[in-house]
Amino acid sequence: MANITAQDVNKLRQLTGVGMMDCKKALVECEGDFDKAIEYLREKGQKLAAKRADRAANEGVVLAKVNDDKTFGAVIMINCETDFVANNKDFVDFTQSVLDTALQAKAKTIADVNALEINGTKIETLVLDQLAKIGEKISLSDYKVVEGASVYAYTHPGNRMASVVAMNKAGFDQVGKNMTMQVVSMRPQALTKEDFPQNVIDEEMKVNIEKSKQEQVQKAVEAALRKAGINPAHVDSEDHMESNMAKGWITAEDVAKAKEVIAKTSEEKLANMNEQMIQNIAKGRLEKFFKENTLLSQEYFADNKKNVESYLKEEDKELKVTAFARLELGA
Repeated sequence: MANITAQDVNKLRQLTGVGMMDCKKALVECEGDFDKAIEYLREKGQKLAAKRADRAANEGVVLAKVNDDKTFGAVIMINCETDFVANNKDFVDFTQSVLDTALQAKAKTIADVNALEINGTKIETLVLDQLAKIGEKISLSDYKVVEGASVYAYTHPGNRMASVVAMNKAGFDQVGKNMTMQVVSMRPQALTKEDFPQNVIDEEMKVNIEKSKQEQVQKAVEAALRKAGINPAHVDSEDHMESNMAKGWITAEDVAKAKEVIAKTSEEKLANMNEQMIQNIAKGRLEKFFKENTLLSQEYFADNKKNVESYLKEEDKELKVTAFARLELGA
């Protein structure tokens, strides 16, 4: 049996970052062979990963950065289970090293990132090593890139959200910084409304139409209840009906009458709905959705009297944002 010294255990710990007791056990099991001990710990990490596969990893680190010539930028998210780990400097540094490596290689996808190596070890394996070291589920869950004439990055304090923005012209560093902050704070979903997939637009219209119909029904019901001498606020839900009867504000007869009015009025209103009016209301809601969720149409966060597009034109008539990417924990 190999003689395992404290120096050996500490050396393995420095190589792997795993706890002293686990390092000692690995060296004992592998009879002092460091390469085998590292592989032993890695296999332990794989088993732990399988056990924790169904655990929620909702915490983590989100970082953004651009490459040296500022024409390529990326935002990355590596998840863990607890904020204790997410706030740990070693974990943040690990995430930063993965991002730096990805930027240097101009990796485009998560698969590209996982295949890269740091000090001779694939990032996919290093993520697994982090799991063995920390004891929590760890995953490289998202990675997005943008390219352009000039790219800017912003990581919000706390490392929970970050963005990268590409512009068509260089030399506008403050504008670029402002745009990355706009993207983080205002959460746009697309650059312009033309960039929204048709299925997203169709679903939004579907929701808007249903909401508009329900509003018209509600208005008709409230008017009918008032005409019948019943306060709509007293019968707007089953719970309210029960509690208001208990308080003596309404009677069982009032409740029965209200239910009859609600059912009859709702049916009649739905059967005689002005479909063109509903379409117009829904389209208005869709335009509001576009205004709030497209970057160029949003109110500029530093001056709500103008939108982002007009702000850019004030700086330079030809200045444009050409692409952006944003990540946020829990989004």
